[in-house]
Amino acid sequence: MAIKRKFCLLAGSAMLLASTAAWSAEIHGRSSTQFLWFNDIFTEQKQAEFGEYLNLSVSKIDKDNKLTFQGYGRVTQDVRNGEGLNGRLYYLYGDYRDLYNKVDLRFGRQFVNYAAGTALIDGGKIDLKNVGPVAFSVMGGRNVFFDLYGEGTRSHDFAWGAAAYLNGYKYTDAELSYFMKLDQDGVARDQIGFSGKQYWNSFKGYLDTRFDLPSETFTELLVGAKYFPMASLVLTAEWYQSYPTFDSTSIYSIFAVDRYQEALVRADYTINDKLSVNAGYTRQFYGEGNDASDVVEVGCRIRPIESVRLDLNYDHNNGYGGNLNGGSAEVTYTPIKPLEVAAGLQYDVYAFDRSTGDATARKYWFGGKYKLARNMSASVRVEDNVNAMYKSDWQGRVVFNYDF
Repeated sequence: MAIKRKFCLLAGSAMLLASTAAWSAEIHGRSSTQFLWFNDIFTEQKQAEFGEYLNLSVSKIDKDNKLTFQGYGRVTQDVRNGEGLNGRLYYLYGDYRDLYNKVDLRFGRQFVNYAAGTALIDGGKIDLKNVGPVAFSVMGGRNVFFDLYGEGTRSHDFAWGAAAYLNGYKYTDAELSYFMKLDQDGVARDQIGFSGKQYWNSFKGYLDTRFDLPSETFTELLVGAKYFPMASLVLTAEWYQSYPTFDSTSIYSIFAVDRYQEALVRADYTINDKLSVNAGYTRQFYGEGNDASDVVEVGCRIRPIESVRLDLNYDHNNGYGGNLNGGSAEVTYTPIKPLEVAAGLQYDVYAFDRSTGDATARKYWFGGKYKLARNMSASVRVEDNVNAMYKSDWQGRVVFNYDF
C-alpha cells in the first residue's frame, strides 16, 4: 500500500503544481495508458492487465530555473486472475542546480549511477563542482528495490557512495567512485569503480572496471577502442570480463563461480542513405578451462524506397553450450506520414549436444503506430513465440500516449 500512496502523491503533486501555473511554472510529461496480455511465467496462466504510466517534469519554478521536479511511476490493474491493483514509484525528486554556482542538490527517490555501483534510493545526492579540475559527488539513502508484488525494501536496506570526476575537459572523462550497500545482516556490497573515456582525433578509447573489496576481485572489466577512419565507418574492438559476485550477506556468496571473458571486433559501415552493413566476431571464454565458443554476426539495413526499411541479421554460435544458427528480418513501412506499420520474424536452429538433435525457436510479430495529433499517438504490437516451452505463446500490448 505504501507504493500506491506514493504514486498518488506523484499524481497529486502534478495537480498541485498545475494549480500554481500562475507563477509561470511549466509542466511537461507523458501519460501512457496500456493494455497488455501475456503468459505469466510463474503461474503459466494467461494474464491481462491495464497500466497507467505517468512521467512528469516541472520547471521554471524560480526566475533562474534552478529548481525542477521530476517524477515517474505506474499503476497496473489485473483484469483476469484477480491479482488486483499494483503500483510502483520509480522516481520523484527535486533538483536544485548551481547553488552559489558550485553545488547541485537532489533529494527524493532517484536513480544514482556511479562506476562503483548503482542504486535507486530514497535520499539525497550532492555534487560539488567548479572548484578546480576535479568535481565531487556524494549520495546516500534508503535502498529501494521491487519484488513481484511491489516494493521489497526492508527497514535496514541502505546505500551510499561517493565519487570524484574530472570537470571541464573536452576530450577526457574520468570517474573514481566508491559504493556500499547495507541490509539487515550488515555490509552487503563494498565496491570501488573507475570509468574513463579519451578522444584522440579519429579514436575513442574507454575503460570501465569495478572491484569488489570483500572478495578482492575485479568483478567487471571493459576495455575498448573505436576508430572512425571516415564519417560512415566505425571500427570497434573490445575486451570484456565478468566475475559474478553475490551480496556478502547472501548464502550464495560461498559458492564458486567461473569467470566469463570475451573479445570482440566489429565494423559498421554506412554505404549510402539506402544501405548500411555491419559485421562482428566474438570469442567467448567460459570458466578457467578450454570452454569457449565463436560467435559471428552480420547484418544490413536496406531502404529501397523512402517509405520502406528492411533490417536483416544473421548470427552463428559454435562451441561451448552447443551450436546455434539464427536470423531475423524486420520490415517497416510508412504509407502516410502519421502511420507506421512493421512486422518481423526471428528464427533460430540450435543443438545443445549430439544426442538431442536440432531444435527450433521462432518469433513472429507485427505492429503499428499512428500519430493522432502533435501530442497524441497510439500503437499496437502482437507477437507469437513457438519454442520448446510453447507451441504457441501469444502476447501483446496496446498503448495510447499523451504528451503534455
